[in-house]
Amino acid sequence: MKTLICQEPGKMEIIEQEKPEINNQGDVLISIKRIGICGTDIHAYGGNQPFFQYPRILGHELSGIIAETGSAVSSVAVGDKVTVIPYMHCGTCIACESGKTNCCTNIKVVGVHIDGGMKDFLVVPEKHVLKVNSLSLNQAAIIEPLSIGAHAIRRAEIKPEDTVLVIGAGPIGLGVAAFAKTQDAKTIVMDISEKKLKLCKSWAGCDEVIVSDENNEEKLRAINNGNLPSIVLDATGNKLSMMNAFNYVSHGGKLIYVGLVKDDISFDDPNFHSKELTLMGSRNATYEDFQYVIERIENGEINADDYITYELSFNDTVEHFHNKNHNTNKSVIVLE
Repeated sequence: MKTLICQEPGKMEIIEQEKPEINNQGDVLISIKRIGICGTDIHAYGGNQPFFQYPRILGHELSGIIAETGSAVSSVAVGDKVTVIPYMHCGTCIACESGKTNCCTNIKVVGVHIDGGMKDFLVVPEKHVLKVNSLSLNQAAIIEPLSIGAHAIRRAEIKPEDTVLVIGAGPIGLGVAAFAKTQDAKTIVMDISEKKLKLCKSWAGCDEVIVSDENNEEKLRAINNGNLPSIVLDATGNKLSMMNAFNYVSHGGKLIYVGLVKDDISFDDPNFHSKELTLMGSRNATYEDFQYVIERIENGEINADDYITYELSFNDTVEHFHNKNHNTNKSVIVLE
């Protein structure tokens, strides 16, 4: 089978591998049909992805068709369309026992800690697939990045009276903004790119957009009755942005880091304490988040189709990464 492997930073190639076999009777064999390209893949190719070792088969935003099942599998059958929950958790650590499988102490993320789905076939445990026959393959492939946004909003515990600022209008920020709007809160999105903000305004339905510059605090107060937002979610993965985000939260507010940066972050403690801020991290997503996103797509509340802005073939993927053709919201690799 064809396999796309990142051998080292800046070096990706297509190789031939043996088709995997089911050894555990609770596993399924998936014929991969769609692979979303995300910031993790881009950073891994660029050499600046945390928790990463080479060589690695990338790809964790996946959809496909069940090609074979183990004898103990009961929730899916051959021919079913599925999405993959790529967070392999241990089930026994303190996080798993409290239902926080997304931050398992021994987590192995497909395409990051272990080899991923940029190949024709992938074997995963049954509990890490969800049947989505009501959705298209494209829709099924982007459930994972949208679930990250849904999980961040669940962490934020937004109330209708809140004003929410989402920093970063990339694929994750876009999902964060869309799910913030489902909570009936005033939602503002800030980014340096007018193009991304335009898409966010039309797709996520955010109330206001701000082109980021040195006057961000004044702009926020001007569109929010003189107040700063009560909830700020930073989805940039940019060190400077994440540090500056402290300045945009109101007294008594919350700051949630959705994006991840391979660096140290510092902040002014008097500012942090005087505002009595709540600082939170949001990592990955849970089974419940995936189910929530699927339901929102099925009922039309989330427009998954227009979230994808570029499609490419498997054979063109190496060139796509080499040329850094990432100036699009969500690229999806199509396998037929």
